[in-house]
Parts: sequence; structure tokens; C-alpha cells
Amino acid sequence: MQHHISISGLSKRYSGGFEALKNINLEIRQGEIFALLGPNGAGKTTLISIICGLVNASEGKVIADGFDISRQYRQAREAIGLVPQELTTDAFESVWNTVSFSRGLFGKPRNDAYIESLLRDLTLWEKRDNRMMELSGGMKRRVMIAKALSHEPRILFLDEPTAGVDVELRRDMWAMVRKLREKDVTIILTTHYIEEAEEMADRIGVIRNGELILVEEKERLMAKLGRKELRLQLQEPLDRIPDELGHLPLETASNGCELVYSFDAQQDQTGVAHLLRQLADLNIEYRDLKTRESSLEDIFVELVNDRKAAQDR
Repeated sequence: MQHHISISGLSKRYSGGFEALKNINLEIRQGEIFALLGPNGAGKTTLISIICGLVNASEGKVIADGFDISRQYRQAREAIGLVPQELTTDAFESVWNTVSFSRGLFGKPRNDAYIESLLRDLTLWEKRDNRMMELSGGMKRRVMIAKALSHEPRILFLDEPTAGVDVELRRDMWAMVRKLREKDVTIILTTHYIEEAEEMADRIGVIRNGELILVEEKERLMAKLGRKELRLQLQEPLDRIPDELGHLPLETASNGCELVYSFDAQQDQTGVAHLLRQLADLNIEYRDLKTRESSLEDIFVELVNDRKAAQDR
């Protein structure tokens, strides 16, 4: 599959010496949804800003849609749509004019039918004549999305697009993302809603302290790092785990009323059957059991904390 974005040796250092990005290397495929996850201050917005030509890199190279973002800025930027975190619009302009003007900035010919379709998809059609200052925060966010799509970009960046917005906008947003993907548009998103990345993304990148610590196919990441828990609700609480079970990855929960067994679901022998036999031998009875698989959020927290612990040592 063709690489739509190619990043090599990308670093960003500020005059005070702070290094926001450290030697980032990344290939993003055409038509994929790539989720970039990381805590606040990790470098997500800086990376997006450099790719979009809004911030200059200290070192490295970025190719977007076949164009060097530094040497062929106009061609590269024309291929990119950006939905930023901040709401920045002309307060006195109408919704229709705001979106239409954004299309004209990229040299695209007037296309009223396309603008109408865009506004309808984002539930903005009834607000087309309203001035921006008259809109709610959620509606302004919809206009930002429309502006980013006004020139029909082939690459779309969504920087925390649904942070603080209502459920309806979130639903409309992801419906539109799916439509764009069907048209082979490449979509890169940052989000604090990890369930969105888990549902939408093809690949996951994790960034921390300016370093890209992992890039992986979502399903492969879940299979590789995902864990399962077996939770047994006991008939009688345990004060401690018996010595006979001390070699197993067990812990108590709910004041000793639950026994939690962690295992790797990818292994041929999970040890669950052996555990249940040992419980029977020890006359430890349970009234219910259930399993829970690690979510992407669990994996993300584990990755970030493991890397932090390694750096602190």
C-alpha cells in the first residue's frame, strides 16, 4: 500500500533547549485511520503542526501526498485538511461564507452543491446564514470540521476533534470519517477518548515525551499485549492467598470476596483449568466467575508507565 505520509528523522527543539520531538520516523498508509495516543504534552500537536506546515522542524523531513512539506509547501498543504483543537473563526461571518471562503483559500473553484452537502452531513444546513458568534461551542466545532473538508483534502488531521462535544456531534463525526475512508482519504487523529481509537483506528501510535515509543496494527497490538482476567466471586472471603496458590498470578479484591487470576489469552495453556482444580482441592468455593479482556486503555497506560519507569531507573 502506498505511503501517504512519510516522516524521517523529525525533531523539534525550542530556543530554551526544550526538545518537543525526538527523531520521529513514521510511515502512514493511504486510506488508513491512524490514531496517535499520548498524555498531555507528549508532542502530538507539535507533530501534527509540523506535518501541516504550521511549525518548522529543527531536523528531519516530511513528505505528504508526495510533496516535501518544506520545499513544496503549497502542493503539500493543499492535500491536507486540519481540524485543530482551538476554535478560531471570524465571529461576524456567516457559516456559509466561512466554509466557502476556506475552500477558496486553497484555490478550489466554487462548488455550492458540495458545500451544501457538507453542511447537511454536519447538521449545519439550518444554521448556514447564522453568524459564527451566534453558534454554540458544539456548532462551532462542526464548522471547523466543515472548513477542514471544504477543499476536499486527501489527508485529514483531527486533533482532539470530539473533546468536550456532545454525543450527537461525536456520532456525526465518526459517520463522516467512515465515509471519507471509503473515498481513500487518509485520516490521522489524536484523541483522549481511547474507545474511539479502539473502534475506529487501523493502527495505533503511542508518543511520550516527544518519542514515538510504539506503532502497531490495532488488532496485533491487542493480541500481543492484551491480557485477560478471570474473576471468581467467592462463597467465603479469603484473608490471604493460600501458600499452595502462591506461585500463581493471583490477587484478592473486594475485601477478599473476589479472587483475580491474570493470564495471557494467546497461550495454549492459560492455567485456568489447573487453577479451578486447585481451588476444588483446597475447598475454596465460588458462586460466579467472569472474564475481562484488557482494553486499549489498559494497554496504553501499561506502555506509558513501563517506559516512564525505564527512564526513571
